[in-house]
Amino acid sequence: MDYFNTLEEVLLTSEPQNKIEKFKFFYQKFLNNETFFDNSYEPYVFDKPSYATFLEIVKPTELPPIKNFKSIEGKRYLVHTILHIEYSAIDLALDAALRFKNMPIQYYKDWLEVADDEIRHFLMLENLLTELNGVYGDFPVHKNLFEAMEATPEFLRRMAAVPRYLEANGLDQNPKIMEKLNSNRDEFNMKFLEVLNIILKEEVDHVKKGDIWFKYECERLNVEPETTYMKIIEEVFPGSTKRKMDLNFDARKQAGFSCNELKKLSKKEDCN
Repeated sequence: MDYFNTLEEVLLTSEPQNKIEKFKFFYQKFLNNETFFDNSYEPYVFDKPSYATFLEIVKPTELPPIKNFKSIEGKRYLVHTILHIEYSAIDLALDAALRFKNMPIQYYKDWLEVADDEIRHFLMLENLLTELNGVYGDFPVHKNLFEAMEATPEFLRRMAAVPRYLEANGLDQNPKIMEKLNSNRDEFNMKFLEVLNIILKEEVDHVKKGDIWFKYECERLNVEPETTYMKIIEEVFPGSTKRKMDLNFDARKQAGFSCNELKKLSKKEDCN
């Protein structure tokens, strides 16, 4: 089985169930060493997100804020919002495993494993949404993650901007949502908390994988990682290095961030 062309077909499949079935078939072939790499493959040109065929896409400013954790509709909207992030993350992982050629085999193993994790996260959240009589597509969505993927076709920038910036931001936001759910405990929120806790633990590993491959490329190019990272994320996300954030230091340190980076990005003067 041709690795690149088959994986491209998986990525460009729009409907979730169909995409997941295709990925599972492909991933098993990969794990069984039944794929080959044709490095003459040319990556496709971005056009629109795979989900554009079945979701209403709007600007982020047009989406209502997430603030109601008690009503059924508020819970449905919150689950749907995180569900969409996970579906977008599936595409991000698939594209990372597809776009960059002539990499060590461990690189492809890593990002296919991330895609497999993101699919599991998506399915857990989809089950929660079903419990609330909701379906993926009930609410409009934004395409911020797709735009970040679109803006980073180069390997070093992709590893810096996606796993090491966007996914790392998720390490900061997830505990805040969990804290609010904890303050509104009911049977559903407890199940939701269990899912978010699994996602948080596994996302640390995803960011760590991005950290490893970002530093791998920095070493190959003979550039200093910390200054290079700050430069890239400021270029891709203007203002990101000046906006001091409330970071999840423990999770970020596990994922490979240095104390120096954390101090530069956060409101704190130490990294404890």
